[in-house]
Amino acid sequence: QVQLAESGGGLVQPGGSLRLSCVGSGTISSMYTMGWHRQAPGKQRELVARITSGSSTYYADSVKGRFTISRDNAKNTVYLQMNSLKPEDTAVYYCRANYYSSIYWGQGTQVTVSS
Repeated sequence: QVQLAESGGGLVQPGGSLRLSCVGSGTISSMYTMGWHRQAPGKQRELVARITSGSSTYYADSVKGRFTISRDNAKNTVYLQMNSLKPEDTAVYYCRANYYSSIYWGQGTQVTVSS
């Protein structure tokens, strides 16, 4: 089993920055693909960014150039650096880990972008 714990969410003004962290425990390893997803009220959960075991990255068009995903395998941690935040980035952000058919989710952390 894998457990994921997100942190770093909060309230930030438009144009501000936040860094989310997701710490994995249990049987997680560097072989897992790690991702950040988000879900805004009334909307479906969507993929924001993903990083593979080989550190290849993918970003949704809506966050390209503003968000950066990274991982520290020694700490079993994945980060999401979010810059130039917009009100439309407001959502609950979830960490996801997968290895073949094994998929795990964190409990989510709220990010609110508002003046």
